[in-house]
Amino acid sequence: MNLGLDKPRGITIKSSRELDLMREAGKIIAEAKAAVKAAITPGVTSKEMDALAEEIILNRGAIPSFKGYQPGPSMPPFPATVCFSFNEEIVHGIPGNRKMKDGDIVSVDFGAIVEGFHGDSAFTAGVGSISEQASDLMKATEKALMKGIEKALPGGRLTDIGHEVQKYSEAKGYSVVREYVGHGIGRSLHEEPQVPNYGDPGKGPMLKAGMVLAIEPMLNIGTWETKVLKDGWTVVTADGKLSAHFEHTVAITENGPEILTRMAGADSASYW
Repeated sequence: MNLGLDKPRGITIKSSRELDLMREAGKIIAEAKAAVKAAITPGVTSKEMDALAEEIILNRGAIPSFKGYQPGPSMPPFPATVCFSFNEEIVHGIPGNRKMKDGDIVSVDFGAIVEGFHGDSAFTAGVGSISEQASDLMKATEKALMKGIEKALPGGRLTDIGHEVQKYSEAKGYSVVREYVGHGIGRSLHEEPQVPNYGDPGKGPMLKAGMVLAIEPMLNIGTWETKVLKDGWTVVTADGKLSAHFEHTVAITENGPEILTRMAGADSASYW
């Protein structure tokens, strides 16, 4: 994919009021994430997890970002509130009647809209007792996200974020998905710029206070290559090996990156 990182981009700077709305969307997402994470149990279906997330988002007065989302005329509208992906599924899994089983890992992606402004966040969790390999993959992906967020600083360059993600991830022995990347976020779920999880540092637009980015590394145990299933949405690893996905919505401020989709009171070194 040609990301066009060296071209001028129409990146929006959010006002203080707009950032407040995105903080509220982030709080709602954090609440939904915590509830779903606590409910991940063998025997429960991904459709049940979707219903739980939707109930929380709607009860808090927000609107699900993903339900009905259609990025282009060639794709069907997304039919659910969350993306729920099993094992080798990287992103965009459609919730259904599949039951979680002991040893699975599942990635859950959430979006919510408050007064026209979006938040977006994802995590990967184990179901029951999981392998050491799966656990290490999840820990590395979570850490890669936090490494990338540390580079979301005024005066830095866009590719500083992805370079840090790639450097850490590949040192751990994992591959970084190329075809699917992070993005700007605000009035639209996907805004400029695209935020790759790889590349050389010091390139692309200069980062400025007021920009908001959804940073979302996706790491695979095997190849970084992917394919899309017949449903038109679900993206899987080309070799069928495990993948993990973590994401936060992050505001760039003069005081450093502010994670908008983390639970209030969470430790600064913690994903949650």
